[in-house]
Amino acid sequence: MTGAAQPGAVLVAGPTASGKSALALALAERLRGTVINADSMQIYRELRVLTARPGDADLARAPHALYGVRPAAEAGTVAWWRGAALAEMERARAAGRVPILCGGTGLYFRSLVEGLSEIPPVPEAARAEARRLLAAEGAAALHARLAVLDPETAAGLRPGDSQRVARAYEVAAG
Repeated sequence: MTGAAQPGAVLVAGPTASGKSALALALAERLRGTVINADSMQIYRELRVLTARPGDADLARAPHALYGVRPAAEAGTVAWWRGAALAEMERARAAGRVPILCGGTGLYFRSLVEGLSEIPPVPEAARAEARRLLAAEGAAALHARLAVLDPETAAGLRPGDSQRVARAYEVAAG
């Protein structure tokens, strides 16, 4: 692409086994890019085979970042990933490379494009209560409890989305 303007970043998203990694690698070679992981499971060191993380031959063809960087025992969050991805994007640009984000975790891409809402600190007791209620009663029942505490937030969540319902409940109850 001699003489052509380089993109600020390229996002390669899609379902499992759709060829995202191969496309991202081809783009990295063509655009002088760095492939940055945007898959919530590929951040974990121990899950290399289970997640079809790029192999050594692919890693040698272009720089890759945020693959296998956390131990599986240490939960990653979208806020952690967003901060790490922004840092890797800046590092790629500083090296004259195009950041190419590749993965299937829509929440990661959404956080990158739209940002994240500020969430107040949640007392551990509220977090434990939300998790206990989720396990005992299920996501739909916890969603109903959330609707009493914070109807506006509950209206924006699917009752079966256990992770988001539990997080919203712990924030509202905290």
